Amino acid sequence: MDGLDRQILGCLLENGRMTASEIAQRVKLSVPAVSERIRKLEQSGVVAKYTALLDPVRMDRHLTAIMMVSMDRPRYNEGFTNHVLSEPDVLECHYLAGDFDYALKIVTQGTESLEKLLNRLKSVPGVQKTRTTVALSTVKHGATVLP
Repeated sequence: MDGLDRQILGCLLENGRMTASEIAQRVKLSVPAVSERIRKLEQSGVVAKYTALLDPVRMDRHLTAIMMVSMDRPRYNEGFTNHVLSEPDVLECHYLAGDFDYALKIVTQGTESLEKLLNRLKSVPGVQKTRTTVALSTVKHGATVLP
């Protein structure tokens, strides 16, 4: 990946629906050259997929929380992660090294829906301890890594 690929990725991050023609004008390449570079970025897996970024507030999701989870034993991890995958308000789940085993990013309607979700997660076999922190505001939100 070179500087031109990074510029193309920057354009796609700005607007995933930007045409090859618009990108070509910005990066000073021909449309076929841009199209070929995009195809290679897709085939190599650098561009994993195209998606829409939704505004949580406009989707009636006004509360963001981070939940730290400690598991009793590693044998419970698979059951826990399978449960997390079924919870639509859990946007991210990270397996950690350190004091806790998992960090979950939760975006939900409000305190009532958060309480219900936390109770479901705490009742999963093997969950030993949790710590939940509610975000007051979001200073930076990134949906992807930068090129």
